[in-house]
Amino acid sequence: MFWYFAPDITRKGRTVKPFAVVLLMLFLAPSVLLGAEPSVALNEAIILALERNHLVSGAAYEKEAAEQGAAASLSRYFPRIVFDEAFSASDLPTRVFMMKLDQGRFTQNDFLISNLNTPSSTTDFRTALILEQPLFDLGIGYGREMAQREAERMGFRFEGRREDVGFTVYASYLAVQRAKAVLAAAEKDVAEAREHLRVATAHGREGTGLKSDELRARTFLSETEERTITALNDLKLAKMRLALAVGGGSGDSLDIREDVTGEVFRLNEEEIVRQAGANRRDLKGAEKGVARAEAAVGLARSAWFPTLYAAASVQMNDKDVPFGHDNDGWSAGVNLRWEIFDGMERMHGSARARAERDAASQYLEQFRKEVALQVRESILRRAEAGKRLEVARHSLLAAEEGARLVNKRFANGLATMVELLDAQSALNRARTGLVERETDHLLATARIYHAAGIFLKEMTP
Repeated sequence: MFWYFAPDITRKGRTVKPFAVVLLMLFLAPSVLLGAEPSVALNEAIILALERNHLVSGAAYEKEAAEQGAAASLSRYFPRIVFDEAFSASDLPTRVFMMKLDQGRFTQNDFLISNLNTPSSTTDFRTALILEQPLFDLGIGYGREMAQREAERMGFRFEGRREDVGFTVYASYLAVQRAKAVLAAAEKDVAEAREHLRVATAHGREGTGLKSDELRARTFLSETEERTITALNDLKLAKMRLALAVGGGSGDSLDIREDVTGEVFRLNEEEIVRQAGANRRDLKGAEKGVARAEAAVGLARSAWFPTLYAAASVQMNDKDVPFGHDNDGWSAGVNLRWEIFDGMERMHGSARARAERDAASQYLEQFRKEVALQVRESILRRAEAGKRLEVARHSLLAAEEGARLVNKRFANGLATMVELLDAQSALNRARTGLVERETDHLLATARIYHAAGIFLKEMTP
């Protein structure tokens, strides 16, 4: 298939096949332009969904946001440079004194007691360029580690969302396949019911049949036609759900081009459990959540240590205009801050962080067990679905043979219409049951791979 050869690229954390999507859309375009219902193969549907489904796109943006947050946390290691322009006016003695000193306008008259105590109001425009550089702050490192673990967690969440959407598309594809098979079986049932009605009507005209047989056959035909309408509606809805799963609109419809067939399940139980531990994205995301909680413990502990920052600034002051230059100056220094007592806030904060870390660890351990159980359950359910499929196949063979024999007996006047319609009903149920069991078995296999976190790897080329 042509789209397999398109090279992968990564955009906003999403791996896409650009040429695949373009070629696929060009392939579908003629059907849309001609008014025909577009159709896709399974792999095409999954490719479209991974590119267009809003759940995948939303997860990609969440991942991008977390990555940007991790990148932003690195900025705290670098100096911060701030440009500041401030205006103030005052007649407070200390403020007026400092304004005039900063502006270089201080005179001998300003030392007069009356001028010192009750100075005239004055104004000041202060222009400053300030630099601050952290020299020692343990909280920066732990904060960055928390942001990195969160970005990694969101990355696994994005990959898990791709797995979920791929599985949803597969299930939707199978739903269309099942609905088409059910509709085909229903149409066959209608054709056979019409034949029964024809025979009953002919017997009635010849005087060898009962009026009640004709009425029963007509009622049976109506019931099968009713089931056909239901099957047709189910097919329409299944196509609409498939279109929605691949990123289409709520009113769009998408048909399938080929049926999915069963594949041999190659992995044993212990291997698939091991694969789940290594590949389940939500499990790996939970592990990153524990790592983030561990970093939060370090962040809480860092509050007990001092911080050391260097700062420097250059400043201009002017009495009348902004950005003016009556006088200028500079300052530089280092600030050591060590909080000695805070009302035991840090002690409780550290205890809280440790408790949250321990809780995350406990949840992770339970989740590991749940994942293993989910895999083992899905394997058991697949075996159960396989047995039901085998029973359904035998049931269809038995129903076909039973209907054949009753039909033959009815033609020879040895069976009643009730017996004939009962045999036909059993055959109808067996046909529909086989379709259901075949779909269940295919879905059960896919559910194992999804539970192990390897659905896209195993179910797509």
